[in-house]
Amino acid sequence: MVQFNIKRYLDDKSLTIYRVSKNSGYGYTTIHRSFNKAQSKATSMNVRDLDALAKAQHIQMWQVLRELEDGYRQHKEVDD
Repeated sequence: MVQFNIKRYLDDKSLTIYRVSKNSGYGYTTIHRSFNKAQSKATSMNVRDLDALAKAQHIQMWQVLRELEDGYRQHKEVDD
C-alpha cells in the first residue's frame, strides 16, 4: 500500500490546514481530521483531499496527485 506524507507536503508548499480549508470551501474539522489521521486501507487519500489541496493552490487535482506520487510517497507493508 502506498501512503503519502501529507504533513511534509503542506510544509513544503507553505500551506496550513486552515488555509486549505478556507480556500477549498471544506470545513476545517473535516480537513484537519483527514490530514492528521493515520492512513490505512479505509482512510487513504481521497478525492476530497486532493480537491482541497488543488483548490488551495489554484491547480488541478492531477497536478497535486503527481506531486504527491513523485515526492511524498511512503511505502508501508500491510498484513492482509
